[in-house]
Amino acid sequence: MSALPWTLLPDSASVGERGQLLIGGCDVDDLAAEYGTPLFVYDEAHLRARCREAVAAFGDGVAYATKAFLCRAMARLVHEEGMHLDVASEGELAVALAAGVPAERTVLHGNNKSDAELQRARSVGVGRIVVDSFDELDRLERLAAVDGRVPRVLLRITPGIEAHTHDFVKTGQDDSKFGFGLAAGDAARAVERASASPAVELVGIHAHIGSQVFVADFFEQAIAALAPFVRPLELPELSIGGGLGVAYVEGESAPTLSEWGAAVRHACTSNGITARLLTEPGRAIAASAAVTLYRVGTIKALPGIRTYVACDGGFIDNPRPALYGSGYETFVPRAVTADRTEVVRLVGKHCESGDVLVPEGRVTADLAVGDLVATPVTGAYGHSMGSNYNKLPRPAVVFVADGDARLVVRAETHADLLRTDLG
Repeated sequence: MSALPWTLLPDSASVGERGQLLIGGCDVDDLAAEYGTPLFVYDEAHLRARCREAVAAFGDGVAYATKAFLCRAMARLVHEEGMHLDVASEGELAVALAAGVPAERTVLHGNNKSDAELQRARSVGVGRIVVDSFDELDRLERLAAVDGRVPRVLLRITPGIEAHTHDFVKTGQDDSKFGFGLAAGDAARAVERASASPAVELVGIHAHIGSQVFVADFFEQAIAALAPFVRPLELPELSIGGGLGVAYVEGESAPTLSEWGAAVRHACTSNGITARLLTEPGRAIAASAAVTLYRVGTIKALPGIRTYVACDGGFIDNPRPALYGSGYETFVPRAVTADRTEVVRLVGKHCESGDVLVPEGRVTADLAVGDLVATPVTGAYGHSMGSNYNKLPRPAVVFVADGDARLVVRAETHADLLRTDLG
């Protein structure tokens, strides 16, 4: 069996004197010893490089989709690199503001924004609100009647494009909880109403076709479908959302941010769209910047069936395999370039048979209890979708760069689990 494909590791990954994995010049074994496991290890240089690539591809209109991964350190980093921040709740907005990101550099999303979320966004002066429904327009008009605040808004349009991705992360098809349907005529009615409303300043159209999209053609199809609707409006902005896929396992490939940008810009030009282009990459910025480290606690060989390797994480740090059947690779960090000759099932410690991280993971033949085992490409939707199932504390996050590690999210404690429990 082959060694781990090196392209799945963060940019700064290298091999130490003993054959062990280094990220950002830091030995991951040392990081696990200091901060415990499970542990998310992010390559800060990798994050910054992807932010810069996104800005170069799209200009000032590009926003980092914070739902992929967010903490104050991440918010500061993407802001420092010239990106806006796309937030999907008042909580994400609160983190961005706490990190010192100016409100006007944020874009608020959500298919069911509450009065409180809209009031907060308007009061701090978010740069854009992406309006998702007629009910939301009702709320904005009701709030504006009280305080007179008029936010700049984009209308989220459902273009009727079905990207080839998992059903749970498709968003551009006609049957969607998101946006105003183009084919049904709701999009046209929304533009008419928003244009006439004194409660909002309509500055553009927004569309998003889904997540983990590997083929740039789907974005081009969405732009072609939107063009006859967008062109006559002559609005200054068009956002085509995010959703660019990344490779998670051996054999997968995806367009780079630069390639995506070139394809989208070409599609806009070809379809006569002159509006300022906005985008919202998240996964493509964060996913391959991180690996998750686990400690092996149990190895259970079932002859003729399979070998189970149980680690100290699982659902709490990566629910994506259970939710979407998402694939990941496995490797042993102390021998990162070694051939992975054994096929095992990497499972977590939760009370569910479905707590499977990697159904058929490859590891070295000498894997033993107490070893570290790792999964790469876990920088997006691992920590952000984590939970406290079985009352397990969520793990820490460290950023590494130039041989130094800094703790940006500490591991939770049992005291944290009890903090909101009133007894």
